Formats: sequence, structure tokens, C-alpha cells
Amino acid sequence: MATPAGPMENPAGAAAPPATDMTGICFRDQLWLNTYPLDRNLVFDYFAMSLFYDWTCNNEQLRRSSIHPLDMSHLSKMTGIEYVLSEALEPNLFVIRKQKRDGPDKATHMLTYYILDGSVYQAPQLCNVFAARVGRALYYISKAFSTAASKLEKIDHDDDEEDDCSTSKSQASKEAIDFKEVKRVDQILASLHRKLQPAPPPPPFPDGYIPPTTEAENKGSETQQSEEAIPSVDPIIDQGPAKRMKF
Repeated sequence: MATPAGPMENPAGAAAPPATDMTGICFRDQLWLNTYPLDRNLVFDYFAMSLFYDWTCNNEQLRRSSIHPLDMSHLSKMTGIEYVLSEALEPNLFVIRKQKRDGPDKATHMLTYYILDGSVYQAPQLCNVFAARVGRALYYISKAFSTAASKLEKIDHDDDEEDDCSTSKSQASKEAIDFKEVKRVDQILASLHRKLQPAPPPPPFPDGYIPPTTEAENKGSETQQSEEAIPSVDPIIDQGPAKRMKF
């Protein structure tokens, strides 16, 4: 089986790094895919042909030294920009992470790329994903409110037209409902009255006990005594017809 050629030179002859946001483009070389298998040993050579590759990375220095560009035993001893194969599901999916190494155990993640069925893409950043999803959600929410508002206006217009003719019907239905409720409450009260026992009579007073009188009873007794003291016949007015003296 044929093997890919040695390390490729920068076709542009420049060392400028790729742009940060290249999510709108993809790379695919069908001729290379028809010639070589896409596996974890050759996937970096295929990725290096794309516009996403930074020719100033540490992997390129290893390639020029005839060392496998993904050899972590050499990459961990270097500092600068490097690419690491993060995930591999041969031959369909490969995830490559771009990071900046400051020491053997310190690396800062920068960007992520993935190769899906031979096409190379840049994965969008998390903030861009959130912004796109929130924008889409706000669009559909605004559209839903607009649709609901238009339907409510139509319902209000129809209600205004039918308000006069439905007033009498609604009042009659309310009266019927109120009558039924009153009747139902009466039935409940009657059933409770039948179930409850009558109240027991009050206990008798002990012998020699005189219940205290209230102010109303005192006033009543005083009024009765005053009425009895007033004579029933006025001695002056009720003496009968006046008698005239005879001469």
C-alpha cells in the first residue's frame, strides 16, 4: 500500500496562523481519501493539508524531524502551539484539539476541530452556540406572542359584536345556576339538621338560689312600679259633666 509523502511545505510560504473563527468553511480532499486510509496514524497528515493548520506549531517541527507529529513524549517537552488528537472513532470521526503548552503539565485549550467522514470542520465556541440558541429561542417566542396577540384581537372583536345578544342568555343562565346552588345548600342544611340531636335543656337552679337581675329587668320593674303609682283616673278632668247651680 502506498504511503503519504514526507512533510509538506507551506504552500503559501508564509507562517501566518489561521484565523480564529473559521466555522463557515470546511476542507475535503477526495483524491487523498481515495488514496490513503483515514486512521489515527495518518489523520494528522490529512488535517495539515487544510486551512485550519498552523504551520508554526510544534507538530510541524516534529514532522520536519521525521517524528510522528502526535507523539506526546516529545510534545510535552516543548512550549507553544500544538495539536492533540482528543477523540478517534475510526474511520468516521476524529476530534483534534488546538492548545497552547506552557509546561509539561500545563496546556491551555484554544480551539477544537473535528473530521467527520473525511470533511474537516472547526467546532464553534460555547459562547457562540449559546448566542445562536438564545437568538433562535427569542425569535420563536416573539413569533408566538405575535400570533397569540392577533388571535386575541380577533376574539375581542367577535365578543363585542355578540355582546348585546348574549347578555340576556348569560343572565338567565346565572340565575338558574344560583337557584340550583341555593336549593342544594338548603338540602345540605336540612340533612345536617336531621342528623344533629336537639340541644339538652339547661340544668335546674339549686334550692334557695336567686338569679341575678339585669339592668333591663331593673328598668322594667321600675317602669312598672311608676305606672302603678300613676292613678288611672284624673280627679279633676274625669269628674263627669259640669253641674250648673240653680237660682
